[in-house]
Amino acid sequence: MSFPTSPFLSSSFQGSTAPHPLSPYGWDDDWAAEFAPYAEQGLLPGRVVRVDRGQCDVITPCGTLRADTAFVVPRDPMRIVCTGDWVAVDPDGDPQFVRTLLPRRTAFVRSTSSQRSEGQVLATNIDHIAICVSLAVELDLGRVERFLALAMSSSSGDALLRDGAAADGAAEPIVVLTKADLVPDTATLAYLVQDIEAIAPGVQVLPVSSATGEGLDVFAAIVSGGTSVLLGASGAGKSTLANTLLGRDAMEVQAARDVDGKGRHTTTTRNLLVLPSGGVLIDTPGLRGVGLWDAETGVGQVFSEIEELAERCRFHDCAHRSEPGCAVLAAVEDGSLPERRLDSFRKLLRENQRIVAKTDARVRSEMLREWKRKGAEGRAAMDAKRGRVR
Repeated sequence: MSFPTSPFLSSSFQGSTAPHPLSPYGWDDDWAAEFAPYAEQGLLPGRVVRVDRGQCDVITPCGTLRADTAFVVPRDPMRIVCTGDWVAVDPDGDPQFVRTLLPRRTAFVRSTSSQRSEGQVLATNIDHIAICVSLAVELDLGRVERFLALAMSSSSGDALLRDGAAADGAAEPIVVLTKADLVPDTATLAYLVQDIEAIAPGVQVLPVSSATGEGLDVFAAIVSGGTSVLLGASGAGKSTLANTLLGRDAMEVQAARDVDGKGRHTTTTRNLLVLPSGGVLIDTPGLRGVGLWDAETGVGQVFSEIEELAERCRFHDCAHRSEPGCAVLAAVEDGSLPERRLDSFRKLLRENQRIVAKTDARVRSEMLREWKRKGAEGRAAMDAKRGRVR
């Protein structure tokens, strides 16, 4: 299969006054500069709009083509072609292959359920991460904190493909409280928003309703600039929200179960969609598990108040367990820091440390020393309690 000769294959198009056909998908001068070496090789630029079974749909200046992804380091899960990637394809190949990925600006990565230390890239080159939380069920604050920690660690996307390169900056998270029409009492809705704001420092929290239109104008304005991804559990209303923004039923939806508000995984692939008001939206399947992946920076940002309190602890290596002069424990005692918040902080830090330790020998060594220290302290305390002297 071959494509007709096109001016979009050469860098000379950069001087044209006509809009580039990939502009609605996020193509800009920086991407053109990244692609320039591949244009000289006669390759075609494109953005991946869907991936399934080792193949992907790529939108190019010459139309949408189906390309095989096996050419791009298939054994490295962090380099597998993902929805949102910018790629170079051979227009004269039969079949077409993705020849290379352009360096990612950002990426949302979670750990897999595999026993090996592997990350799964869910979306790339994103500017906004919309964490969708359904108001049809009770808020799970711990789950929101987990999503936020990953979202705030999304700035390492570029380094996934090019060692030593600095990322352009983290994607901006926003918490979208969907199905706001199910909470008709304005005071109750305000309290729910405040609950999320309390655990999401500096993050916009926006209640929306696809049924009534509440908040949709604000959300549409946010996602009209750049690329946004919708993340959340099944039944959170992601596909319904996408359809509402598109003005058509592009994504299939099903009603959530009445008993628990959970969805049925109607969306099975990640799809990149161009919005009529501008911007690009990536809809994703519902996520059951959201394991952390190298998210220490994000955890610190989500729990910034604990990080600030820790600076006032008597000991610089305070573990906030039982140490004297611990400012964090003092805040829990006086009620200014919820104990649930500290428990969540500890849990996410432990989980992230375990993930990092699988590939970092230094971290494994530090964890072993810490376990030995705690074991020795425990034995010493037990001996003191029994009146023994070692």
